[in-house]
Amino acid sequence: MVNESNFMNKVFITGSAGFIGFHFALALLKEGFDIISLDNINDYYEQDLKYARLNELGIQKDRLEEKKVIESDKYNNFKFVKANLEDKETLFSIFNTYGFDYVVNLAAQVGVRYSLINPYAYVNSNLAGFMNILECCRNNNIKHLVYASSSSVYGLNEQIPFSTHHNVDHPISLYAATKKVNELMAHTYSHLYNLPTTGLRFFTVYGPWGRPDMAPFKFTKNIINEEPIDIYNYGNMERDFTYIEDIVQGIKRVMLKIPEGNLSWNPKSPDASSSKAPYKIYNIGNNSSVQLMDFIEIIERKTGKKAKKNFLPLQPGDVLKTYADIDDLIEDTGFKPSTGIETGMAKFIDWYVDYYKIKL
Repeated sequence: MVNESNFMNKVFITGSAGFIGFHFALALLKEGFDIISLDNINDYYEQDLKYARLNELGIQKDRLEEKKVIESDKYNNFKFVKANLEDKETLFSIFNTYGFDYVVNLAAQVGVRYSLINPYAYVNSNLAGFMNILECCRNNNIKHLVYASSSSVYGLNEQIPFSTHHNVDHPISLYAATKKVNELMAHTYSHLYNLPTTGLRFFTVYGPWGRPDMAPFKFTKNIINEEPIDIYNYGNMERDFTYIEDIVQGIKRVMLKIPEGNLSWNPKSPDASSSKAPYKIYNIGNNSSVQLMDFIEIIERKTGKKAKKNFLPLQPGDVLKTYADIDDLIEDTGFKPSTGIETGMAKFIDWYVDYYKIKL
């Protein structure tokens, strides 16, 4: 049901051709928010999937022109522009032309292993691009900037579950380092310019329209095609898998909860998740950890096929276990993810076989 009051709220979403950005934009559109979005539609993974997501939002590939704002032919409250976050001139023009209440920055160069191959992509998008977002926000009276961080920032931390109150000064991939830097940059702008910012550390997001470079997609594809799957650290890994609908609901709840300075914040014993400035960090995870081998068995049961397993050593940049402490998220927003891995993977696999027209 559309909330008519939401038409008064204009939201700028980056990464709307990406997995999370697409789902978040679609959810807000259906609730009546007025949305302008941006994505560069890069070739980090198959672009056809990104164009298909945009098509669901009413933006066809043949209508796209670089740096030109395109109106959706499906939603009268959605516009899209193909551009890079690093393109300061285009970004500033969009902010100055349209004006926004909220900004949700979900665009980034993602992937732990790819950061070992192409580090400059992370510097350009995640650092220079985020700098442009911060400058646009502080110069345009934005009510709240919400941005994607990552569970990867926990790095060498082995205190389980991962808490936003923990120190995260030892990342083990450049991708994680750029996300940690984003949090530091955001805090600086919250402190200097009183810009409310909230960072969201996502934990292994999966679901329909998911990313082909992530395990749920890769494993499903290879198991269905009867091709080997690479299993790192010989299967001795655990992940806190979080279903996309839970992620979307969490982002929306957080977006509408504008942080204020923590008056009890103590600089002699500083809480890493908050500040005297209007700044906050949350984990968004399922608050449970799944053994990698159990995860593979779930896919095998759903597809009716056995995985061909290629066991390998731990890869550089990989974390052995992720597990989100979400107590702050629950306390501050009243929201807790609830989709179990069996249910979520069944929905993903149903989408996968439908999208790729596969008969199991």
